[in-house]
Amino acid sequence: MNGRRYWRERTSVLLLNVAGMVLLGAFLLLTENSVDMVVLIAAVWSLTLAGVLLFSYYRKKKRLGRLKKLSEGLKERYLLAELLPAPEDAEEEVYFSLLRQAFKSMLEQKNAVERERQEYREYIEQWIHEIKTPITAMKLLCENHPAPFARELMTELEKTDRFTEQALYYARSEHTEKDYSIRELRLFDVVHQAIADNKYLLLQNGVSLVMEESDVTVYSDDKWIRFILDQLIVNSVKYRGSKPELHFYAQTEGDKIYLFVEDSGIGIPAGDLPRIFEKGFTGQNGRSRQNSTGIGLYLCKRLCDKLGIGICAESGGAGTRIRLDFQINHFIHQVQSR
Repeated sequence: MNGRRYWRERTSVLLLNVAGMVLLGAFLLLTENSVDMVVLIAAVWSLTLAGVLLFSYYRKKKRLGRLKKLSEGLKERYLLAELLPAPEDAEEEVYFSLLRQAFKSMLEQKNAVERERQEYREYIEQWIHEIKTPITAMKLLCENHPAPFARELMTELEKTDRFTEQALYYARSEHTEKDYSIRELRLFDVVHQAIADNKYLLLQNGVSLVMEESDVTVYSDDKWIRFILDQLIVNSVKYRGSKPELHFYAQTEGDKIYLFVEDSGIGIPAGDLPRIFEKGFTGQNGRSRQNSTGIGLYLCKRLCDKLGIGICAESGGAGTRIRLDFQINHFIHQVQSR
């Protein structure tokens, strides 16, 4: 509580009491009371007034300090109205009642919005699962009935499948804990699966692959990592150079396993590099391509954060290198080695 404002707001009380003391003193002097008596009464009045105001100030300051500390300790501060102490006077009771009404209305609206979001998310997930059936059927038809246009059609089907997957993972990204399964997996097995998911895209754009395989294993969810790799592969193809190449390799340093995805594309401008994981950020390269949405890398960062995987990007003007950082779980390895 601001002390200066407290005393400024009580200026009228102080002036009223000073006026009262002056009038009382004048009355006492006119009725032939001694000056010493008037001074004594004024001194007692002043000390009593100062004591009452100081007591009120420190009491209110302590009470408001407790409320502020209580508010700072709440993660969801809109619940503060439920924890407020009982009002001490009639004015506080009115404010308390208004605050409770506002809290109740806000909570009802919040619950309604959450229900709508949940229903919308469930609808999106259901729609995506339904649309995957005809996409898979069309892929099988193309593979079983080769035609001159089959490869181009398969490329477009892969693109459609990626967009539906992106929408699905975006809808689930708020509650990943309900959808992932952590297990030991060979990292390059997941890399091969991601490449297979995008084989027609890579073939159509003439992308050559360089694979430095190793037998490193990590503990994570293969489905989510494959989705992250899908986004990185698509970005590498989208911003490819004249001789597109994708290079996958892994390194182990200390308690970390690093997976690198390096391309020979046009690179990322230095000014854009710190913002590439922001939602909706397309940057200089994205603005030159109308189909850029700024969602892919944002989802990669969000899912990596949920899975406890580090992700960073480097670019020296030509080519981009993305690094995924996996933590080695020494405790699990010690248990397995016994």
